[in-house]
Parts: sequence; C-alpha cells; structure tokens
Amino acid sequence: MTKNATVNQEPLFAHSHAALEQIAGDVLALARQGGASASEVEVSEGFGQSVNVRQGDVETIEHHRDKQIGVTVYLGQRKGYAATSDFSADALKATVSAALDIARFTAEDPCAGLPEVDRLMTGSVPDLDLFHPWTPTVDAAVAIAEACEAAGLAYSSAIQNSEGASVSTHQGHFIMANSLGFMGGYPTSRHSVGCALIAADEHGMQRDDWYESVRDAAHLPVPADIGLKAAQRAVARLGARQCPTGEVPVIFEAPIASTIVGNLVHAASGGALYRHSSFLEGALGQKILPEFVVLEERPLLRGGQASAPFDGDGLPTYDRDVISAGVLNGYFLSVYSARKLGMAPTANGGGSHNLFMRDVRATHPDLKALIKTMGRGLLITELLGQGVNYVNGDYSRGAAGFWIEKGEIAYPVEEITIAGNLKSMLAGIVAIAEDRLPRSAKQSGAILIDRMMVAGA
Repeated sequence: MTKNATVNQEPLFAHSHAALEQIAGDVLALARQGGASASEVEVSEGFGQSVNVRQGDVETIEHHRDKQIGVTVYLGQRKGYAATSDFSADALKATVSAALDIARFTAEDPCAGLPEVDRLMTGSVPDLDLFHPWTPTVDAAVAIAEACEAAGLAYSSAIQNSEGASVSTHQGHFIMANSLGFMGGYPTSRHSVGCALIAADEHGMQRDDWYESVRDAAHLPVPADIGLKAAQRAVARLGARQCPTGEVPVIFEAPIASTIVGNLVHAASGGALYRHSSFLEGALGQKILPEFVVLEERPLLRGGQASAPFDGDGLPTYDRDVISAGVLNGYFLSVYSARKLGMAPTANGGGSHNLFMRDVRATHPDLKALIKTMGRGLLITELLGQGVNYVNGDYSRGAAGFWIEKGEIAYPVEEITIAGNLKSMLAGIVAIAEDRLPRSAKQSGAILIDRMMVAGA
C-alpha cells in the first residue's frame, strides 16, 4: 500500500531495501500458509562504530552490525511473536512456526489484531531527511574524540581527570509489512559526540558532561566546543554544598526539563491509562497546565530526532497539539491501547514523536532570564533516582544544581532531595525559557515551577 522513501544509499547495507521487502513478503506468505488469520513483520539491518578516548589514549573501538526479523501472527484473537537474526529460508520457516506455536497456546485477547485497513498509511512514504550516513575511519573518529577531550582538559587546572570522550555513528534501514497489504520502510541515521570530565579542588571532586546527537554529522558542533562545555559545567560545580530546607521555587535546566515532558507523556500513554496506573486517567479535556503552555507533537518535521511518517502499527502520523491553552486534548495511543480504552488510535504505536513543550508568551529567551524572574530558589542541573509514582503523581528525586539569590547563582548544591506532586508541578509552571536543546526527542526549555519541597541542610 506504500512506497519507500527514495534514498539511494543501499550499497552501505548488506541487503538492499528491495531485498528487505522480499524477505518481508516471504515471511507473510509463510504465516498465511501456516494458518495465520493475520500477520505482521519487521525486517531491519544496521551498523555503526563507537570510539572512546580517555586521557588522550584510545580505550575502546567497537564496530557493530546487526539484523533482525520480528514476526507477529494472529490465530483469530490469539497472538504469537518470534524473532531471528538469521535471514536464511530455513530460519524464516522456523521463526514463523515458532510464532504460530506460541499463538496456539496464548489466551484470546479481544483487543488483539491488526489495525482496521482504512487506518493504514497509503501512498508514498515521504522523505523526512532522516538518513545522512557518516562512516569516518577509526583514525578520524579518534582524532575527533581527542580534540573534544583535549579542549576540556585545557580549560582549567581544576580539570584533573576525565571519564573520556566518545564518537558514535549508526545507520540502519527497515521494512515493516502486514497481511492487509501495508508495506513501508526507510533508512535512518544518528551520530553523537560526548565528553565527561572531572574537576577537583580542596573540597573534593565534581563530574559533569556534555554531548550532542544529530541525524546529520554536518550539524555537529566543533568537537572542542563540546569538551569545553563539559569542562565549564564540571568546574562550576566545585565547592558544592547543601542548601536550606524548605518550600521554594525550582528551575529544571533545559537538559533535564525534558524529563518533565517524559513524565507527562508516560502518564498520558495508553498502557498506563488502561492499566489504571496514571494520575491523568479521565483528564482528557481538562486543564492540566497553565493556559500559556502548549505541548506540540510534530512527527513530520524534516530531520527531527523522532520523526516518522508512520507509527509502529502502520498508521500515518500527523501533527497535533496534545496540549493547548493548558488543556489536555489527546492521549498517546497505539491501536491496541486505543481498543482497550474504547478510543481512536493517535498513531503513537511505538511511542511519541518530536514533542515540544513551550511557553507561547516567549518572554524568557534563556536560562539567565528565567533565573532573574525566580529571584531566590533552586536551579536543578542533575536528577538522581526514579522516585515517580504515576498512580497518584507523587514525585521525589535526588538532585544537584545551584542555589539562586537575588536573581544570580550563589553557590553549587549537592546531596539534596526535591519532592512534590506532578499534578501541582505541572499546574505550577510559571514560565518556560526558549533554550530548547535540539538533541532531544522531547524538548523543553528550562522550566520554572512556583514551589517544591527541597530537603537540604
């Protein structure tokens, strides 16, 4: 029903897109011959390289090349799944047979099955500019990592050690198909450079890092800039201590503000909702954020970190405002979770796509402006632990960052705990800065929340 996005880079892979299509078609035919009432398959292949350098010496060089076939079969409402990394004809037959055997012993699920055929994507798969292969030689990758780390080590005499710098590349392609006639796929790439450094003084040691992740390596910053950023962050944390205990305003720095978006997405996802384990159950159409906050999903963004023309169920993706004027307009639903909830799917089989949480007033261009607005409180730059209860929204995490007085950073902070409730935290957003980081699939600028309990000294 669909055609693949046109990208002529097939020689990079051991199998062409046409070969993946043929394998997918063969698997579906085997499932049909085995008695499956419906079936779906995904065939994928990828490769990449990772180089790590520490203190100027090469620590690890890794090359990976992988492939997989995953097949799901249905016998009425009974489902079976099996996978293999062997693309031979015998392996395909054995994998389909294994999936059918599993289905025969699985209980019926009235919500199991392929999407309704009229929901599936049709026509050509748009090219969203997701594939920019980058295959540097090992020597070239090592040189990039060395330049990144060297810049950080040279920043200050306080930088006394390194956890290393890394350069990673990955490119892959896939085909997804089902017995209703859907078949589509495309190539993707992702590349990153990062560095972690350790600063020390008479009071002790502090660690911090920085990294960038892109689809197109041409968009990576100068490696030295990444190392320098890591060094600046590590040195800034020297002399950290606890802050006063009390209820104060809190800022989540942009690199971790995305975790708040992630918490919101988890609570608004079908799996949590149909299991009755979300504080957002029944919140559709309700105001859960201030009216100046929106949460946009943009799956068709060219070159986006989580762009996809169709979801894991084969449904076409589409732009939507999940939250507008603070009101929750929709959940994140796959075909299965939508059936469990008696709702329509939202093309989120496999997860969300390119989320942007922002303040429509755009009154705070950066973190510095947000700090001035807060005046006094806590700037959080690191979170520890996983203390989030999605049933009732209770939130408690270890944290580190900086204490703010009179709109300026007063001193670094460590060994503290922050606590609140996600409902009140979301409703208590005062402002969001315009300093979103493009490296994340869930993006938000720094978030200022009116109050949270901070347990320090």
